This record gives sequence, C-alpha cells and structure tokens, in this order.
Amino acid sequence: MKTILQTQRLTLREFNISDAAFIIQLLNSKGWLKFVGERHVKTIEQAENYLTNGPMKSYSVNGFGLSMVELKNSQTPIGMCGLIKRDNLPHIDIGFAFLEEFMHKGYAFEMAQATMNFANTTLNKETILAITLPSNVRSINLLEKLGMKFKKNFSLEGSTEELMLFSNSTSQ
Repeated sequence: MKTILQTQRLTLREFNISDAAFIIQLLNSKGWLKFVGERHVKTIEQAENYLTNGPMKSYSVNGFGLSMVELKNSQTPIGMCGLIKRDNLPHIDIGFAFLEEFMHKGYAFEMAQATMNFANTTLNKETILAITLPSNVRSINLLEKLGMKFKKNFSLEGSTEELMLFSNSTSQ
C-alpha cells in the first residue's frame, strides 16, 4: 500500500483490491448517493472492478487518482480524496467523499488542503478545479474555505445535470 501523504491525523494511500468492502460502504452511503450518484457497486466483484478501472487505473495512467483516507493512528478507513483527470475538463480536479460518521471533524478540509498542496508542489499543477452540485452546501463551503472560487455553472459531456465549477486559479 503506497502512502501518498500524511497529515497530523490522516494518511492518504493508494487504493488496492482489498479495499473493496470499504468501497461498497462508501459508494452506497447516503451522502454519496445524494451528491455523487448511484454507481451500481453492490458486490465485492463490482467494487473490485470499480477500483481496478477507476482509481487504480488512474494511478498508472496519470500518476495520481482518488485514494483512501485513513485515520493515522488506527488505519481506520474514513473516506476518499484525490485528484482526477477528466477528458472534458482542462485541468485536474479534486474530489472527496467521507463516511457520515467522520464528517464535521475537519478531516475533509485537512486532507483536501494537503492534497491541493501535493498537487501544487509535487505534481507542479498550478490550477486545480472542483465540481459539485449546487445543493451540496457542505462541499461548496469546503471549497471556498480552501480558497477556491466559483467560476460558472456547467454540465459534464453527456449529462444535463447542472454542476458548479470552482477553481483555485484566477485565470480558469
């Protein structure tokens, strides 16, 4: 398990196949279903497929991807955070999701801030985007706390769902 970075309380590490049970739990959590959407990951086999063709593929293709967030002292999995390269966005974007019982503890801000710093300093990415639903007030507040600014409403290619685009750059 490759550790990507650590904060005072958290570890960000690459996902592996043995994280399938956690992926089922996270992708079927109330917050994920409401703000990210149904991914039809209900079985270990489906979760392994999600990991293999999603985060783990991104590590080999892009050198980064969504990764496991764990409590540093107990290795308890609490969520995911990471960087995504989408074909229809001009820059990488940051994504994060946490199990409900680990929200409102500052973990998302702590890991998202460390991830953005990693993108800037280690990956030399100046511009980082973020997308969220207009109804996801907690994510909007977190993005603004990270210093990101709302740029525009838009829809991803092939979708009519309206999203909000944020950026840490004044140019994007």
